[in-house]
Amino acid sequence: MQNGGIDSREFFESLELVSKERRIDKNVLCTAIESAMISAYKKNYGKNANVRATIDPSKGVVEIFSRKTVVEEVVDPQTEMTIEEARAIRPQYELGDLVEVEVTPKNFGRIAAQTAKQVVVQHLREAERGVIYEEYSQKENEILTAIVTRVENKQVYVELGRTEGILETAQQMPTEELSVDDRIKVYVLEVSRQGRGPQIFVSRVHPGLVKRLFELEVPEIVTGVVQIKSIAREAGFRTKMAVLSTDPMIDAVGSCVGPHGLRVENVVNELKTEKIDIIKWSNDPAEYIANALNPARVISVFVSDTEKTARVVVPDNQLSLAIGKEGQNARLAAKLTGWKIDIKSQSQVEADMNAAETLDAEDSTAAEAVVEDGAPIESGE
Repeated sequence: MQNGGIDSREFFESLELVSKERRIDKNVLCTAIESAMISAYKKNYGKNANVRATIDPSKGVVEIFSRKTVVEEVVDPQTEMTIEEARAIRPQYELGDLVEVEVTPKNFGRIAAQTAKQVVVQHLREAERGVIYEEYSQKENEILTAIVTRVENKQVYVELGRTEGILETAQQMPTEELSVDDRIKVYVLEVSRQGRGPQIFVSRVHPGLVKRLFELEVPEIVTGVVQIKSIAREAGFRTKMAVLSTDPMIDAVGSCVGPHGLRVENVVNELKTEKIDIIKWSNDPAEYIANALNPARVISVFVSDTEKTARVVVPDNQLSLAIGKEGQNARLAAKLTGWKIDIKSQSQVEADMNAAETLDAEDSTAAEAVVEDGAPIESGE
């Protein structure tokens, strides 16, 4: 742009470089710079001017054109010109025509250049925010490797590559204390356009994090031979995951555990020793519920399909294991299967049955006594 005091070759080389480095479409950049040139021109040469800026990278040309309407008598010289002035440019012009005249200043000056630069930077930021939003919105429900950059008011901020993610308090594992420079895996919950730029909200507690971690470790899940049917999680403490194999020759649970337990161990290490129970899914509710209560051994399961409740009987020495610490094992099993589960020990069931039999016997004896006591009354009438 020699007329404007800027070397056109250098200008367009810079444009090409910025486009590649920021991964911003060159047309977006050109539009931003055209707006900047118009703003700078109006600020220095008339705010009411009707001007158009054009950038042609192929020709290496940046030009500004003043657009004026042909009138009989000029009221505003910035937007109007007489018929005589118009026909001096081209004899065919008539009243009401719009005439464009190049007005690219020979020297914008320092103020004009600074104004253009500021507007360009603003547009660049907006364009880059748009690119980042589009890039990360496609990563919702995926996991990313993040590096903790700072911790403020219990919120953790992480670097996700080209932008920053927010790990809110509710999305942090209660057993985990994060520090600057910690490298962690996070689950992308939501990408929002609110605020000054895209905001990426991530999680360490979402069940999807466990699912994605197993996908990284277990090739059979990626190919679809092994399917994750359900996950119930109390982050930082315990997770139950139900899996199914579509190939009878492939053991779904064994695939997820891996040789010598290596695959599940890698997931556990990422989750900081959170316990993981991998159980076999079944379309038989009784079998599925029994599996879900692992590691406890189950004697029998009685299900009610209408109420979606299940009564589970376990050996006496398995009752506390089936229920789990503070009811966690039973709670997760219910969440995993979607059934309400009532767990009783074998001795409790036997005691209940004995009590019921005793009550039935007492009721029967009482009924017989009523009949005997009533007979004489009937005969006396």
